[in-house]
Amino acid sequence: MNIIRMSGGMGNQMFQYGLYLKLVSLGREVKFDDVTEYRLDNARPIRLAVFGVDYPKASQEEIEEITDASMQPLHRLRRRLLGRRSREYHEASVDYDEEVLKKEDAYLCGCFQSERYFKDIESRVREAFRFRNVPVPKEIQAQIREYEKRIASACAVSIHLRRGDYLQAQQVYGGICTEAYYEGAIRLLLEKHPHAEFFIFSNDPVWALGWGREKEARFGRSFTVIQGTHEETGYIDLMLMSRCSHHIIANSSFSWWGAWLNEGRDKVVAAPDRWLNTCECRDIYTPAMLRVDASGNRMGMGGGLHGGEADFGHRGHI
Repeated sequence: MNIIRMSGGMGNQMFQYGLYLKLVSLGREVKFDDVTEYRLDNARPIRLAVFGVDYPKASQEEIEEITDASMQPLHRLRRRLLGRRSREYHEASVDYDEEVLKKEDAYLCGCFQSERYFKDIESRVREAFRFRNVPVPKEIQAQIREYEKRIASACAVSIHLRRGDYLQAQQVYGGICTEAYYEGAIRLLLEKHPHAEFFIFSNDPVWALGWGREKEARFGRSFTVIQGTHEETGYIDLMLMSRCSHHIIANSSFSWWGAWLNEGRDKVVAAPDRWLNTCECRDIYTPAMLRVDASGNRMGMGGGLHGGEADFGHRGHI
C-alpha cells in the first residue's frame, strides 16, 4: 500500500489527488495522510469536498508503520540500535519523477505538480474535478451569480494576482509575475481577442481594485475584480476562473488548475516563463501554455525569445 502525504493549499491537494487517481488506475492500493500536515496552526483548509470526491484515509497506525514512527518502547529501542526504517519517498525534484509511479509500498511526499502524472487518464481527472458541492455563503450568492452571468456572456479572461504569502518569500517567488509580465500577457490576449474582458482574482482584492482601474485606463477594456470571497471560500474563485474563456495565470498551482479545468479547445493560457527562482520547473507547463517573461517578452516553450517580439511595458514587481 502507498500513502500520499497531503500538503499545501487547494491547488497542491488537487495535484496530489491527480496522482492518487493515476496510482489507482495502475491497480495500486492508495490512501491519504491528511492529518500530519494539517495539525499546524497555519495549515490551509482541505477543499476537495467541493468536487464531491472522497478518498481513503490512512490510520495513524498505518502511517506510523510505513514511516517507522511508532513511539512504542520496543520500536524506539530498535531505532536507537539499528536506525530508522522509514519507507518515505520524496519526489526527486519539482519536475516529473517517474519513480513515483513505480512505488508499491511507500509514503509519498511531494507536490507532484505536473500534468505528466495523469495525462493519460485526463478524462478521469476532469470528471473528478467537477464542481458538485459548492457552498456559496448566502450574503454573496447574488453577487456570485452576477459574476457567472458576466463571465458566460463575455470573452472572459481570468487574471490571477497572487500576493500575500508570495510577497513574504521574494527569494522564491519575486521578480517573476512582474508588472511587465502582466502587461505583456494582456497585450497578447488583446491581440488574439480584441473584445476580451478581464476578471481579476486575487488574495488582496483591495490592492487589486486600484491595479484594475489603472489597467482599464491603459487598455480601454473592462477589468473586474472578483470580490466577496476569501481564504475559506477560495474554491469559488477557482470555479469562476475555470469558466473564463482564456487565462493569465500566476506562478501558482491555484491558477494553473483554474486554466486547466477550462476544457475549451481554443483557450489561450499565458504563463510566466519562470515558475520559481530556485529551480527550473519545466514540467509544470502544458504544451498549450504561451510563456511570457518578467520583461513582457513572449517566449517559446524552450525558453527562446520569439523573433521580433517587443518588450511590453516596464519592469517592476507587483
